[in-house]
This record gives sequence, C-alpha cells and structure tokens, in this order.
Amino acid sequence: MLEYLKNIKEIYFNKRMIDMLLLGFSSGFPLPLVFGTLSFLLKDYGIEYAAIGAISLVKIPYSLKWLWSPIVDNVKIPYLYKMGRRRSWALITMILLGISILLMSTVNPQQNLYLLAVFALITSFLSATQDIILDAYRVESFNDEPEKLSSGVAIFVLGYRFGLIFSGAGAIYLAAKISWSNVYIIMSLGVLIGLIAIIFSKEAVKYEYKILNLDVKNIKDFFNNSLIDPFRCFIKNNNWFWILAFIFTYRLSDSYFGPMSNPFYDDMGFSKEEIAFVTKIYSIVMTIIGGLLGGIIVLKIGMRKSLLLFGFTQCITTTLFSLQAYFGHNMPLFMVVVALEYLSSGLATTAFVAYISSLCNKLYTATQYALLSSVMSLSRDLFSATSGVLYQQAENAFPGCGWIIFFIISGLMSLPSIFIILFCLKNEK
Repeated sequence: MLEYLKNIKEIYFNKRMIDMLLLGFSSGFPLPLVFGTLSFLLKDYGIEYAAIGAISLVKIPYSLKWLWSPIVDNVKIPYLYKMGRRRSWALITMILLGISILLMSTVNPQQNLYLLAVFALITSFLSATQDIILDAYRVESFNDEPEKLSSGVAIFVLGYRFGLIFSGAGAIYLAAKISWSNVYIIMSLGVLIGLIAIIFSKEAVKYEYKILNLDVKNIKDFFNNSLIDPFRCFIKNNNWFWILAFIFTYRLSDSYFGPMSNPFYDDMGFSKEEIAFVTKIYSIVMTIIGGLLGGIIVLKIGMRKSLLLFGFTQCITTTLFSLQAYFGHNMPLFMVVVALEYLSSGLATTAFVAYISSLCNKLYTATQYALLSSVMSLSRDLFSATSGVLYQQAENAFPGCGWIIFFIISGLMSLPSIFIILFCLKNEK
C-alpha cells in the first residue's frame, strides 16, 4: 500500500501535473457559459425550449476548430512569440476570452436574444481556439515520457471538470443570490487561473517558425503542409473511417441531454440551491474519483477494454435520469443519479481524451487533435441543438412522459460506438 501511494505521489504531485490541472480548468470553464448555464439563464428569462435547444448551435466553433488550427500551429504572435508557440497564443486568447464573457453579461436575452447569441458565438470561438492550444500543449508536455500521457490526461480532465463545476453549479448557485449579469462578470475571472499557469509554465517544445511570404505558391504550400498533410497522415491508418465514426458517437449519450439538463432539474421542482448543491458537491467527489480511477484503469486493462467499459456505463447512467423523471422531486435519487453520471463521465472522458491523444502524430499535434476532437464536438453540437425539439415532441405525443422518453433515447445514442469498437476496431489497443 505504501509503495502504491508513493507511486501515486510521484506521478501526480509535481509541477507538470499542477500545470495540467490549472490548464484543464481553463479549458473547461467556458463551455457551460455557452451551454448548460446559458440554457438555465434563458429558461429563467422565459425563453422557449425550442429556442434554448437551437441556441446551443453557438457551440459550432468547437466542431470547426480544425479549420484554423493550422494558423494556431504555424503563425507567430507579434512580440509575444518569444514566450513560445503555445504560451503566446494561449496568453492572448485567454485575455480575449475574458472580455467576450464580460460582453455576454451586458445583454438581457428578453430584449436582444440575437446579440447574446453573437457574444456567445465569439466566446465559443475563443474557447475552441484555447482548446487547440492547450490540447497541443498537453500532448507535447509528455513527448519525453509518453507512458505518463494517460496520467496527464486524467489530471487535465480533473481540472476540466473543476472548470465545468465553477461555471456550472457555481454559476447556478450564485444566480440564486445575484443577477445573471453579475454571475457572468464573476465567471469571466475564471481566465485568471489559466493565465497564471501559462505565465509561470515553460514551453514544452521549441519551434522554429517558417517564414511565410504572401504569394500564391507559399500560401498553397502552407495550406498543404499545415492542413492537407496532417489529414493524409491520419488516413494512412486502415481503420481511419471507423475511428472517426467511433469518435463521432462515443460521447453522444452524455452530450445530447446537456442543453436540457438544467431545464429538466428545474421542471422537476429542484431549486437553484438544490441543483447547485448536488451538482457541485457530488460532481467534485465523483469527478476526482472518475478521473483518477479512469487513468489507473486504462493503465491496468488497456485502452480498448476501458473504452468499452466506460462507454457502456455512460449509456446506463444517462438512461437512469428517466427514473428521476418518473419520481420527480426526490433528493436521494437525484444525488445518486447525478453522482453516477459524473463518475461515468469522468471515466469515459479520461479514456477518450487519452485515446484521441494517442492517435496524434507529434509533427501535427495541434491540427490532428483539433480535427479529431472536432468530430466529437460536431456530433454534440449538431444533435444537441435538436434536444429541445425532441423533448417537446415526446411530451406532446405522450403527455407527462416526455422526459422519460427523452432520457431513454439519449441513453441509447452511444451504443453504436460500442458496436464499432467491438467489431470494427478489434486491433486498437
């Protein structure tokens, strides 16, 4: 036992892992502000369910970030580039991200929903750009010790979850005490965590910038080397199509009900304080357990078995919300269902991020990771936009059973990924 604890200390308690924790937080906290928390805000202002689901399309930059990842990979920021390729881009992006969240705080959705959507879209774009940078930085940080990548992913995901809690449960709790405008002002301070980490960290990999002349030949070469070559490199894998199909469907159960989660809790009669308490306290505990346990399980049983196990558990835990819909305002059940959801999500996210990271060629880290993670985001962002419509249609067809049907369908959405890895990706480790 002492030897085991010593190994845990050596792996997780060092400067590199602290950086991963803080940068994970910075990567995670903007998402609820344009997703679940924003949905709760809109419901508080009386916006219709269909509009709440549709406005989740502002997250589309997460799905398209591969388009500008070559720019992030190869263009230097004037004056700041001496900090390093990743750190310079991270610094300027985080500052702009804080400003965009502040702009969201200035808009009343009842008066100008479209302007709020524009500011949310800008926030999504900057958050997606930050993800390009931090994902590449994380992968490159373990180039010297690739065997520790899954542990680094576990810590990064743990920080990511803390970020989600801060701007999810934390924001909802504050909204019960102060105005939504002031909540978003406070949320904008979340960028300070990432800024501190970037300022005091070191660049993982030194990079020699290419001199780009603005002529047709150089622009064409830049496009081929920065976007086409990473894609060509990836499709050399014989299973590339099934890998993309697996990535597209793996987190679908968890992602689909995201925009509707807070409106669902509200419909069940839970107060903001109750929602914040359960999703904050239990999510912290289960996130830590899920993230760290996920990293250990991947090391013990391998990537493929872990993905299968965690994929199956997330299907089950999503479906369990149908029990909550049946029993309504039941706090003990609420605690159990939410705890299991965060546990399974932590497990699945750790294995999934480690899997995507393992697919990246170190020559094209940012672009390939952005491309692969965008496939997952595309399924989340496109399908989740229909979540409000699905609930309303189910409720209209079967009054009183809308939420039950909604969560059963949501739980089944990740099953295709399990079949893909069972029958089409047998050689994946």
